[in-house]
Order: sequence, then C-alpha cells, then structure tokens
Amino acid sequence: MSSSLSSTAAQNTQQNTHQNNDVHRGLKTRHISMIALGGSIGTGLFVASGATIHMAGPGGALLAYGAIGIMVYFLMTSLGEMATFMPISGSFASYSGRFIDPALGFAMGWNYWFNWAITVAVDVSTAAIVLQYWFPTVPIWIFSLSVLMLILVINVLTVKCFGETEYWLSIIKVLAVIVFLVIGSLTIVGIVGGKAPFLQNFTHKDAPFAGGVPAVLCAFAIAGFSFQGTELIGITAGESATPEKSIPKAVKQVFWRILLFYILAIFVIACIIPYTDKNLLGSDVTDIAISPFTLVFQRAGLAAAAAVMNAVILTSVISAANSGMYASTRMLYSLAKEDNAPKVFGKVSLRGIPVPALIATFVVALFTFFMSIFGSQIYMFLVAASGLTGFIAWAGIAAAHYRFRKAYLAQGHSLDELVYRAKWYPFGPIVAFFLCILVIVGQDLHSFATLNWQAIGITYMSVPLFIVLYIGYKIKNHTRVIPLEEVDLTHVRVAK
Repeated sequence: MSSSLSSTAAQNTQQNTHQNNDVHRGLKTRHISMIALGGSIGTGLFVASGATIHMAGPGGALLAYGAIGIMVYFLMTSLGEMATFMPISGSFASYSGRFIDPALGFAMGWNYWFNWAITVAVDVSTAAIVLQYWFPTVPIWIFSLSVLMLILVINVLTVKCFGETEYWLSIIKVLAVIVFLVIGSLTIVGIVGGKAPFLQNFTHKDAPFAGGVPAVLCAFAIAGFSFQGTELIGITAGESATPEKSIPKAVKQVFWRILLFYILAIFVIACIIPYTDKNLLGSDVTDIAISPFTLVFQRAGLAAAAAVMNAVILTSVISAANSGMYASTRMLYSLAKEDNAPKVFGKVSLRGIPVPALIATFVVALFTFFMSIFGSQIYMFLVAASGLTGFIAWAGIAAAHYRFRKAYLAQGHSLDELVYRAKWYPFGPIVAFFLCILVIVGQDLHSFATLNWQAIGITYMSVPLFIVLYIGYKIKNHTRVIPLEEVDLTHVRVAK
C-alpha cells in the first residue's frame, strides 16, 4: 500500500513539475561538486597563471590567488546559505531581486545571461584554435560550429546528461593538475629534471614581488577571472535532487580543492620557471607550447607534454562552453519565471529542459561567433561589454546574503532553522563585496593614469551597461529597496 502511495506521489510530482514548467531535479551531489570544481579549473590556471607570475612575481601571484581564493570561499558560503534555503535556478539574480531591489535582480540576471552567452562564443572559438594544433589545414570555423553544435546537443537532452558530461570533463582536469603537482614537486627537489631549483626564483632580482601594487592589482583581476564559475553552485541548486545536502557538501569540498590546486600549482610553476622567463609573458591559448604547465613538464623531460596539455586544455574549453550554455539558459529561464523576460523563455520540455531559453542563448552565441569572423569591431564590443559581469555578479551575491540574513532575523526567525549557515557573517560578505569593487576598479589603472579614454571605455563597458539596466527598470517600475520586514522569505521546499 505504501509502495503504491509512493509511486502515485512520484507521478504527481512529475506531472506538477511539467505543468508548472519547472526544471527537473536530476543533479546529484557528485555532479554539483565537480561542476563547481571544473568551472574554476580551466585556461585561467593552465595558461594565464604564467602571465600572472611574470607580471607580479611569484610572491605577488601567490598573494593574488590566495586572497581571491579566500574571497571566493566567503562568496560560496554566502551562496550556499541562500541556495539551501531557496534552491532555484538562476539563484543569485533572484536573490538580489527578492532581498534587495527587484531592479537589481533584473539587471543582474540580464547582465549575467548576456555575459555567458557571449562567453560561449569565445570558448568555442578558443576550442577551434586548440584543435588546429592537430589539424592545421582545417578551417577554424568548422571546428567552432562543430563544438557549438555539440554543446547544444548536450544541453538539450537532460540535465543529467549535462551533469555527467561536466563530471567526466572535470575529472580529466583534476587528474592533470594532480599529475602536474607530483611531477613538479619531484622537479623542485631534483629527483627529475636535473638540478633542484628549490626557492631560488623567490630571491631572484625583484622577487618575490615585482611591478609593485599596480601589478599585484592586475594579478588580482586575472586570479578573479580564473576563479569565475564557482557561482554555478547557486544555479545548479534549482536542479539538485537534494540541495540541502549537496550544496553544503560542495561548498566545503570544492573551496579547499580549488585553493589547494591553485596555490600549489602557482608555487610549483614559480619555483621551476623564473618569473623573468619571456615564455610566461607570452602565455596564450594560441600557443599551447608555452603554457606554464607544458614548460614544467618539458623541464621534467616529458617530450609529449605539449600534446598532452593541448588535450587537457581542449577539455577545459569545452567544459567552459558547456557550463556557459547551461548557466545562461537557466538564467534566462529564471528571468522569465520572475516576469523579467518574455514568458516563452519560462517553458520547459518533457525532459525539464528550458528549450526556448536554450535556443535564444544558442542564437546569441552563434551571432557572436559570426561577428568574430565577419565583424571584428562588433565582436570586440560584445566581448568588452561582458568583461566584468562575473565580478558584478559576485558583488551582488555578497550584498544579497548580507540583506538575507538581516531580513531573516528581522522577521523573527532563528539561525538554528537554517539547514546551512555561512560562517564569518557579516565579515565574509562585506569583505567579499569590497574586494569585488576593488578588482573592478583596478582592472586598468594604467589607462586612468594616462587618461586613455578609449581603453577605459573598452575595459569598463559592462559597468555602465549594468547601471543602465538597473536605472531603466527602476524608473519604469518605480521599485525601491525592500524593507527588511517585507523581504520575501518564502522557503522553497524540494519535492521528494
């Protein structure tokens, strides 16, 4: 009898999910943990880390990645607290609208959707460049379109298909970093690769810091871009089977793994390769042979290092494009559910996939890709316009959590009622918020010093666009900052 009732309840839940145009909760804890981990381990670590060391010295790079890593920890705990209480797709944009001001949620959501839709096009173009390493005679646009279509197919099937894809792509990246750390450590102490460098690079010339405060600030910006993607934990909460368990676990595990991987990897690279090495300055996805990971492997005597790292970087770029398609689709879906986008984007297929939102995102990515071929000026404008969106989203997460906790207590709730409670409140969200603002402002201090208005406009373009969205919505709908007592704390209960 109980079995029959359970079966009926499950069927009703699925029917209600489809009738209400809700996404399905098909992501397991292992999916969410690896999505967050894999979202942060990418070309920022495999490629751009070398330029960071060259720019700010080994000490400056370690300081930048360590500080940004701690900031990301605060942001993840903030997002974890809100996401376990209210697990919805497109979470942090909805949180900004619910806990602060509807206009802020509107601007945050559209800005984030636009950013990831553009980034998908950038990632598929990068994937094509990587593939040309093996197939130099094949036109680059064929590779780009093939990768874009592959990403579309993965995302149109089921959320579990997306989760499994990200899980295995992330496994490849994690294994590559572990192998790198082992071989790099053996190289540092002289077991492989000949003479042991130990810490001599940290005392070379202007080391451990080089370039002064401006260089360290630039390193902060690069480190911040490298860590972006961790906020996907909040977006996946809406499709997690057990968000009250998987989100806290992912927050605890992923932070330490990311920080461990990044700090140790930066340390290994800095020990083995002098920060004055010109190859680090030239670290570029277009030349895999001078990825700092490749240089370390070659120093250890591994001749096939370039080909291996090329394959790893390819998985990273495909993973980034896949996650970008997912994140932007769910954000547009969430905007529609909040009545901030046309209702058609809030519809889902029988498999629980927001197909209209997915198609819209695909069209924007495809348009951006074609602009990269036929209209370079428009393409550069689109890329610049999406540049700082990740940091704006992070600042919004910190502000939303600060307001959420205030409203929660103001409405008579006890912190003991929370399934997961962020530590270091209010210190954590406050520090994270101001660090985000610092990184945004410090993106291009050199252009401010020389009054290069064109460079300033390109670098900071996403900021005025965000402000226009915010003010435009505010004027049209006459919104205000929501009083703490009126904040909507309707708890989202997950159907079992």
